[in-house]
Order: sequence, then structure tokens, then C-alpha cells
Amino acid sequence: MMRNAILTLAAGGIAALVTIPANAAEPKAILENYADVALAAYEDSLETAKALDAAIDALVAKPSAEMLDAARTAWLAARVPYQQTEAYRFGNAIVDDWEGRVNAWPLDEGLIDYVDATYGTESDANGYYTANIIANPTLKVGGQEVDAKSITSALLSDTLQEIGGVEANVATGYHAIEFLLWGQDLNGTDAGAGTRPNTDFDPANCTGGNCERRAEYLTSASNLLVTDLEEMVANWGDDGEARGNLMGGDPNLGLVAVLTGLGSLSYGELAGERMKLGLLLHDPEEEHDCFSDNTHNSHYYDQLGIANVYLGRYKRVDGSTVEGPSLSDLVKAQDAALDEEMRAKLNATLDAMEAMRTRAEAGEAYDQMIGEGNAEGNAAVQAAIDGLIDQTRTLERIVTMLDLPDISIEGSDSLDNPDAVFQ
Repeated sequence: MMRNAILTLAAGGIAALVTIPANAAEPKAILENYADVALAAYEDSLETAKALDAAIDALVAKPSAEMLDAARTAWLAARVPYQQTEAYRFGNAIVDDWEGRVNAWPLDEGLIDYVDATYGTESDANGYYTANIIANPTLKVGGQEVDAKSITSALLSDTLQEIGGVEANVATGYHAIEFLLWGQDLNGTDAGAGTRPNTDFDPANCTGGNCERRAEYLTSASNLLVTDLEEMVANWGDDGEARGNLMGGDPNLGLVAVLTGLGSLSYGELAGERMKLGLLLHDPEEEHDCFSDNTHNSHYYDQLGIANVYLGRYKRVDGSTVEGPSLSDLVKAQDAALDEEMRAKLNATLDAMEAMRTRAEAGEAYDQMIGEGNAEGNAAVQAAIDGLIDQTRTLERIVTMLDLPDISIEGSDSLDNPDAVFQ
């Protein structure tokens, strides 16, 4: 990724205190609800990952087009709650350090499985570019030997993930599973997602070769995703480390964590790395859910997650709602107009994201929207980027108004220094 220097919003000094009006929510209560919302969203992520795991087991046990469709549907459903948790990154180190195991992208898929000839055969930056672990039980790259005779979760997490120190060697998480379920999207900025056949998992009617090993990889990656999510659920439980880190210190620093997560996801990560970069390059490889053409939903639920955190509420998969004292309550008690502005901007960005979803549901996928020459599609994506930037500016004003300690928001070259993207 091409992130630039972090932007520091200097408000009050480290000892600065938020002045709390008598009728405002207390920071500690806001943080407690923030942790409760995190727990609920990660619990939903875990439960939908378990459903995905069951669907994958069914596919592997009896490969068919119907079973593959069911596994793909389960993957799409699993993305809904998980994307809403991403606002907990950046401000919470325990989440950011963990996130690469479950949602790293983009990935060099040739590490995992067969790829089309147009993918190429080598990369100056990645010796494992076409290692194809599924086809090669043993291999040696740059003097390092890899024993992959047995494809296990431990092999994926301990050996293959970022092997060779290359971030694009993504062997685990949602996107590795996505690639195995859909295969490469070879359509560029034309219509269509990946079209991997169910027979890629059928030893009796095998296509693509190595069907048993491909099934082993898929089930191992799915099992590992469940294990990783179990870890994060525990982190936000009553005795969890993430909750303890948040609640055990200065509440004002807890608010800093909340706002850092919101600002960094909104600006540097989502507006910059995930959206503006791909739009500048008109590159379908810069699409977050690039194999399934689900990017319009991933971006929408990221924005919904930002709104959830600000408003202190989360609608669970079962339809129930977790809600309580919020950052919005705190801002409203001190400056009702600023809170109204923030809410309006969150809604405007969500509307822009919904407009992209509407285009996608009508048949124009996100990779087509960012395609060169698609003026209307480009404008729809840019409108969402503009909304994300605009809401970040209001978050900056909130930081200043609350007189919090310094806050660092992730930047992005694609927003702050676009010429660097083309160098």
C-alpha cells in the first residue's frame, strides 16, 4: 500500500481533560458501550464465519454447483458484520496487529493456486509469486525450503502468511477463501466475477488438478478464520485484553482511540487506499473484494461501521440492537450543531455508498465503475470518496472541540500526493 505520513491533529496536550456538561454521557460509559458494540459485531462475525465453515465442509464433502453457490453465499453473508468492525482498527493496536490475518489484501494469488497465463510467471518483488502451494507439496525459493505436503492451518499461518517478508503473500483470511471459492476475475473492467467450477474441489471429476489439496487448503483457511475470530471475540469480552486496555486507562485516551479509528478508516484507508488509488489507476486489481465483485458491499458496511461507532449502536444479524451512550451524545451536549453536522455527513456518505450498491445491483460492478472512460461510474465512486473526506474534516473539528490529546489519522498518497502513485 502507498500510505504517506500520518496526519497529526494537535488539540490539547496529553493532560488535557474533556469538559463534560452535567447532562452529557461520561467518557467511561461511552467506552463501555463502544466495547459492547465491538463484542456484538465480532460475535456476529464469528457466527457467520462458522456458517461459512459449515458450508465449505459441505462443498468439500459433496462438490456440486449448488454447494459452491451456498459456500459463496455464506462468504458474502460473513462479510456483512465483519466489515462493520473495521472502525476498531488503527485506534486499538490489538485489532490492527491482528487484522492482517483475516482481511489482508491485495494478494498474489499465484502463491496459493493455479492462475491464468496473463498473470505472468515471476515478480521482481516476490519470489513466491507463482509458488502454487496447492500444486507443490515441496518447494524451494531463494534457499528457503517449504514443506507443504500436509496443508494445515498452522502451515498457512506460521509459514505461508507473508512468506519472504512480502505483504502480498496473503495465505489466510477472507480473501484467500474468496479466491478459492471464486477463482480469478479475468474480466478486467468488463462485467463478470470469478468463475471457478465446483469440479476444482471434486477428486472424482477434477479440474485444475490437485483437487484434494485445494479442498484441504480451503478447509484449513476456513478453520483458521474461525479460530482467529474466536480470539478477537475473547479480546472484547468482560476479561478481554482489548476491553481491558480501553477501560483500564485514562478515558480521554480511550476517546482518542475511538476517534483515531474513525478518522483513519474514513480517510487514509477507505477513501485513500481502497477507493481513490483504484480510481486513479482505473485498476480492477485495486478492488477490495476483487474475486467476488462484492466491493460495493464491503465499502458500504465499512461506512456503516463508522456510523455505528459514532452513534453507539449496532444492529445484530438476528435483528436485535446493541446501543448505549455514544460519542454523538458527548458532542451534542457541547455543540448540538456540530453533532448534527456529523450525523448529516455520515448519512450523506452512506447515501453515496448506497448509490454505488444500486449501480452494482443493476449490473455494473465496482471494478467497472472505476474503469477508464466510465465517467458516470467514476463520479459515483468519487462522490463516496468526497463524502468520506468531508466527514473526516468534521471529525477533526470534533477533536478540536473536545480538546483531546493529539490524534494521528492515517494518510494516503492517493489523496495527499497523487503524483507519487504514478512514480
